[in-house]
Amino acid sequence: MKADRAQASIARGVRNPELMAAALALVEGRLHDAEPVLKAHLKRDPFDVAAIRMLAELAGRIERYRDAEALLRRALELAPDFLAARSNLATVLHRQGRSAEAIAELDALQQADPGNLGNANLKAAALGRVGEFDEALELYQQVLQNAGKQPKIWMSYGHMLKTVGRQADAVAAYRQALALNPALGEVWWSLANLKTLRFDDADVAAMEAALDRGDITPEDRFHLHFALGRAEEQRQRAEAAFAHYDRGNALRRTLLDYDADQTRAAVDHARTLYTTEFFRARSGHGAPAPDPIFIVGMPRAGSTLIEQILSSHSLVEGTMELPDIPKLYAKARGMGGVAGLTADQARELGEQYLRDTQVQRKSDKPFYIDKLPNNWLYTGFIRLILPNARIVDARRHPMDCCFSNFKQHFARGQAFSYSLSDMGRYYADYVGLMDHFDHVLPGHVHRVFHERVIADLEGEVRALLTYLGLPFEPSCLDFHKSDRAVRTASSEQVRRPINRDGVDQWRAMEPWLGPLVEALGPVLADYPASA
Repeated sequence: MKADRAQASIARGVRNPELMAAALALVEGRLHDAEPVLKAHLKRDPFDVAAIRMLAELAGRIERYRDAEALLRRALELAPDFLAARSNLATVLHRQGRSAEAIAELDALQQADPGNLGNANLKAAALGRVGEFDEALELYQQVLQNAGKQPKIWMSYGHMLKTVGRQADAVAAYRQALALNPALGEVWWSLANLKTLRFDDADVAAMEAALDRGDITPEDRFHLHFALGRAEEQRQRAEAAFAHYDRGNALRRTLLDYDADQTRAAVDHARTLYTTEFFRARSGHGAPAPDPIFIVGMPRAGSTLIEQILSSHSLVEGTMELPDIPKLYAKARGMGGVAGLTADQARELGEQYLRDTQVQRKSDKPFYIDKLPNNWLYTGFIRLILPNARIVDARRHPMDCCFSNFKQHFARGQAFSYSLSDMGRYYADYVGLMDHFDHVLPGHVHRVFHERVIADLEGEVRALLTYLGLPFEPSCLDFHKSDRAVRTASSEQVRRPINRDGVDQWRAMEPWLGPLVEALGPVLADYPASA
């Protein structure tokens, strides 16, 4: 009966002027207009599953994925056959890195709606996320047989081809998407994000023409600005490049919910909580397995390079940026907080991490990598639940690192990176917390400076392997010859020998980087004080 009432509300929503106005605001990217309308409507009618789904979409747009998931599960509780909501749930799970759960939802949808190409497209992406690349590519090819005129599916196919190192095929897929929709900004950015492709004059003209259109979405617009920034930078036109990066970042920033003060508060809390006495009192807590190797730090700091080097070792498997540590930290908070965890609870959380990440392991190698950069904030928590895990801090010159982030549009996450001031504060907070752990847990974290890797690859690799307790293998120096899949923005860069291409790129745009310098403060002058 409840499901019937909910299904009726779906039909009513199509005729409701208020909800239609909210839907239009969502389409046009006016989230600040849509949110109060939807919340007011749901206060009057809390069982309107169409409105619940729309509010979930809004939450997903600003990357509040847990809120979106809770709303969608509520909608499905009211209307179990609400297929669109279940499809949205699969998307939200995938975006949280819980792709195995997304695949389970999509398999259920396949039974109820076998011809849905959008669900098939999402399943292919999810299969790639869990490492089933051959199956993912085969599914994309099947989908394109029936949806060859869908540019976004060509784009997703291009993403998967890029991941497995088939760059020429990826470019061809992206070009096919643009032939179908020349104004699709994300595809232009995908080409720019290959890092090794140079835009020609026709490409620049096409992007500028798309930007001049009045009917493109905010997402297309900021993607085009990022791509044009890359094109102008390639032409060494620094002022024009910065102008595009600045506009793209500013537009993206308006669509995200990020508060630098919250990051600062989290860092202050961690520094207060994780003391020498804290760990001394909890000696023996956690799961003893030494299997995980965490690579933490800022994005664009060389973590993918370190992962590629270590994954070339016969005893180490590369996986991806795993979402499990933040998820387990949230669970610990729900259990009363990290400080109150018993020895058994800390061990169980560590064992859960090992179980849940097993799906990412495709070999019997004894060690595996989790390279979610943002795990730096959870260094103390990792030490508590996995005391024998290794933690590698990938660090790069703050100006190079932050500028590289500023000109990078991330598919999701990294909300701090769309403002020079936010980014400088984030970098300074990260350095401050890692310095704290150097004092509290001396020698527990191994720091790798990107510039030192470039200057002395073998020496830095030997030092890293010594810290990990692994024998030196020459294959680690030939990391660029590996054919493993790479999912991050550095995928094409780590398929080349070591080089200095990314060093000092910020200097051409130094006149406009004042807010970043100010926010970094003494961290900039001190680099690389911590060794």
